[in-house]
Amino acid sequence: MYQPKDSSLSPRFCGVRTFMRLEPIKTTDDVDFVVVGIPFDTAASYRTGQRGGPQHIRNFSVLLRPYNPDQDINIFDYCSGVDYGDIDVIPGNIHRTYDNIQNELRPILQKEITPIIFGGDHSITLGNLRAAAEKYGPVALVLFDAHSDTWDNYYGEKYMHGTPFRRAVEEGLIDVEHSIMIGMRGSLYGPDDMNETRKLGFEVITMQEFRKIGYEQVMKRVHERVGSHPTFVSFDIDFVDPAFAPGTGTPEVCGATNVEAIECVRRLNGLNFIAFDLVEVLPPYDSSEITAVMASAVAHEMISLVALKKRREQRVGNASTTVT
Repeated sequence: MYQPKDSSLSPRFCGVRTFMRLEPIKTTDDVDFVVVGIPFDTAASYRTGQRGGPQHIRNFSVLLRPYNPDQDINIFDYCSGVDYGDIDVIPGNIHRTYDNIQNELRPILQKEITPIIFGGDHSITLGNLRAAAEKYGPVALVLFDAHSDTWDNYYGEKYMHGTPFRRAVEEGLIDVEHSIMIGMRGSLYGPDDMNETRKLGFEVITMQEFRKIGYEQVMKRVHERVGSHPTFVSFDIDFVDPAFAPGTGTPEVCGATNVEAIECVRRLNGLNFIAFDLVEVLPPYDSSEITAVMASAVAHEMISLVALKKRREQRVGNASTTVT
């Protein structure tokens, strides 16, 4: 059983900076989740520096503790996890980077271990989805983002951080009938921009609608849409308002508050999620580590969901044994 160092016994400023002070071990043995960094930002269209995102999140995460009081669960009572380190990326070569992502994630997903992936810009999600679909077939997608990232191209390039979900649909990686995007907002080039996303088959909840119906109703619709399908969750930090997460490449005003964002992640509980990624954290623009605070909290909630899932499975197993 792998678990973090106890910070009441070992000071947080000692040792290698891993997520939550997890053991830095590249293993798929005896683990239920692994934290993986993909420090790639070559496909960003404006600000760059997302390659520093994984370590920025890790650096702040040493403040996190194993017990989640709001979910009433001690993570490591039910699951084991390690910081798997970073996948080697190829700066300037997105296709070789995608190959590396698939090769590295394949043994993790094949053993049904849940990867908690830190980007990097949002282009990495296409590689993540390729690996997930190789194991599970087309997966349901739950996307929290200010942008749908379904452009056809940027500057004539098909593989950018604004195009991964169009490419994923074209490649048959996503079950669009059970997929949903939440939080879209900001200026567009025209009314067809959002309509094109819906034409691809996605359900879209804009931030305007989010505000109108509230996060509880939003997450009810997520569960209705996704059902029991294997689910990939992608969280772009710009889903959160820049007041709470300024360190990102394409910030948009009127986003989710920190409370709303965390509550949305908590209400993913019960879904058949198989992988998470958290992208677009950009350290140079992160004043006072506000974005790192937010991102590490989201990741902590994601790992708490893994523990909650394991607890349910254990209780079902124990109940079956009792009945037998």
